Formats: sequence, C-alpha cells, structure tokens
Amino acid sequence: MQLNSNQIQEIIPHRYPFLLIDRITECVPGKMAVGRKCVSANEMQFMGHFPEKHVMPGVLIIEALAQTGAVALLMEEENKGKIALFGGIKKARFRRQVIPGDVLELHCEIITRKGPVGIGKATAYVDGEVAVEGELTFAIDAES
Repeated sequence: MQLNSNQIQEIIPHRYPFLLIDRITECVPGKMAVGRKCVSANEMQFMGHFPEKHVMPGVLIIEALAQTGAVALLMEEENKGKIALFGGIKKARFRRQVIPGDVLELHCEIITRKGPVGIGKATAYVDGEVAVEGELTFAIDAES
C-alpha cells in the first residue's frame, strides 16, 4: 500500500511545516510502515541549523520516524480518526549526518502492543546506511 502526502494528511494531523514524511511506500496496518522524506535545503530548520553547514536535526529525524509509525497504527480500522501521541524513546543512536539532497527511508515496525500503547523499532536509512535508530513508544489518544 502506498500513500502520497495528501493521503498521509488524512491519517495523521501533522501539517506544514511539521509534516515530515512525503510518502508511505509500504504499510501493514498495526504492524509496520516504510516512509520516505526527501530532505531539501529549502526547509525552515536549515535557516538556523546550521546556516553555514546544513544538518537535519536528529530530533526531526526521530519525529519523521514517529510519524511513520503513527501511520501504521492509525491505519487500523479501530484507530481511524484518532491521534497517536509520542510517548518516549529508548536506545536512540545517531549514526550519520543527514543533509539536503539526502532521501531518508523511514522504517517503523510495531514490536509490542498493550492496550493503547505500542513500541516501535524505528530505523532511518540514507542510501542503505543507518542514519538513526531507536525504540519509540506510542499511545493512541482515547479521547480523539
């Protein structure tokens, strides 16, 4: 299953400038999703991070991974129309810099679920090389 940016916006609430995934290339609802983010020098964060040497902030790469995982969770029928909240991160490692021109391939596999809480194994790649990895905790907002 593939989703473009308009279809992604039907699933998660993020919008410019905080929608950090351009496309979902693969998704098994409730289990995993693979997304893509094309990094451009025209993005707002590069005005200050860093003007003389553009490097995508690691926290934004983590957020892109979390958005990818949220798509997987919110594609489940029982979660449609809800919001997946970011609950935490463990074992985060930043392995390489991400710069304009890079294409991030974002993988998030939901490895544990208990009620509305899930844990995802998340990895971001550039050209097949690990850029960022970690375990993300999600919570489905029961009030949404």
